[in-house]
Amino acid sequence: MAATLTIKGIREGLLVSLPEGDWTEISRHLLETVQEQADFFRGANLALQVGERNLGAADLGRLRDALSDHEVWLRAVLTSSDVTREAAADLGLEQALRPERPPAGEELEPLDATLPMEEAVLVERTLRSGHSLRHPGHVVVLGDVNPGAEIIAGGNIIVWGRLRGTVHAGATGNESASVSALDLAPTQLRIAGHISISPARKGAPRPERALVRDGQIVAEPWSPAGGRWKAN
Repeated sequence: MAATLTIKGIREGLLVSLPEGDWTEISRHLLETVQEQADFFRGANLALQVGERNLGAADLGRLRDALSDHEVWLRAVLTSSDVTREAAADLGLEQALRPERPPAGEELEPLDATLPMEEAVLVERTLRSGHSLRHPGHVVVLGDVNPGAEIIAGGNIIVWGRLRGTVHAGATGNESASVSALDLAPTQLRIAGHISISPARKGAPRPERALVRDGQIVAEPWSPAGGRWKAN
C-alpha cells in the first residue's frame, strides 16, 4: 500500500508533508496523486515538507520540473536537513512559510482555522476578488464569496452568506460533495467533473444546496437551521 501524503490548505497554497520512505517511490507517488487529482492541484503553489531527508538540487529540480508539467508550482521546501536546505536555496525555493503581512495600519485577521475532527477549514471573513482558497477537505465560509474569488475543496463547501464567485467541491472526484449557501448564485459551480453556471435569478434569494443527481448538478432548498451539518 502506498504511503499516505498529508495535504493541508495554507495561506500560500498547499502544504504537502511526505511520509518516510524511499525518495524515488515517494516522489513518484506524489506525482501520481497530482495527476489523478488534477482538478484539485492544477494552478496550486506547493510547499513540501520533506523532514530530515538529504536531497540534492538535482532531486528537487527533477520534482519541480515534473510538477510544473502538471501546472503545479513548487515554491518552498521545508526541512531540518542543512543539505536539503542548501539545495532548495540554490534552486531559489523558499525554506519557510512566510506569514502574509497586512498593509500598514491594518490588523491581519486569521484566514482559517483547521478543524481536525471534521477535516474542514473555517474562514471567518469575506473572500474578495482575486482570493483563491484550496483545501483537501471541507470548506466553511462565514461571510460572502465575491465575484472573482475562488474556492476549490476536496469535500463540501458551505457559505454562510452570498456566494458569487467560482467554487469547485469534490475536486478530488467526490461526486457526493455539495455546495450550500444562504444565497447561491456563483459565477461557476463545479462538483467533481460536473459543471454548472447559475441561471438568472427569479425572486428573492433563499438558502440552497447544489449537488449531483442523475449525472447533473441540481439545486434544492437548504435548511441550515434544521440540524447540525454533517459531512458526506
